[in-house]
Amino acid sequence: MSPGLEIIVLVVMLIGLLGLIVPIFPGSVVIWLAALGYGIVDGFGILGGWMFGLTTVLMLVSVVIDNVLMSLVSHKEGASWVSIVLALVAGIVGTIAFPPVGGIIAAPLVLWLSEYIRLRDAKTALTTVRGLVVGWGLSYFVRLIIGLAMIGLWGLWVWGK
Repeated sequence: MSPGLEIIVLVVMLIGLLGLIVPIFPGSVVIWLAALGYGIVDGFGILGGWMFGLTTVLMLVSVVIDNVLMSLVSHKEGASWVSIVLALVAGIVGTIAFPPVGGIIAAPLVLWLSEYIRLRDAKTALTTVRGLVVGWGLSYFVRLIIGLAMIGLWGLWVWGK
């Protein structure tokens, strides 16, 4: 295949990587789709099959890691699991109802309200929200590393042809 395909795929992957900055943008899915498109157009082969398989696993981890880290850090800061689930649901509904920032606003707000109702302590409720935000921050760095690894696997695939 011509180098033009590799350049197009790399540009799309870099857009996905930059998109990881935005919490609701599925940057790792964009990177994965670019790799899938490359495989469909240029063929997978043995090496490509393995690299694409590893890329798929990394994409799946990236998709769930922010929810896991947000939940764990919030829980560590004292949030109940019920409040965390309510916040996650609010984040999903908020994103769907008011894209692109609805979920970013809804999740911490619902977490704070739920914890305030449960504890009757605004300061402690705010501490759990801080945990949610710290989890978001940690997940960004983890997703960034995963995105770079996905692009690196694709690079090995291209180089190995």
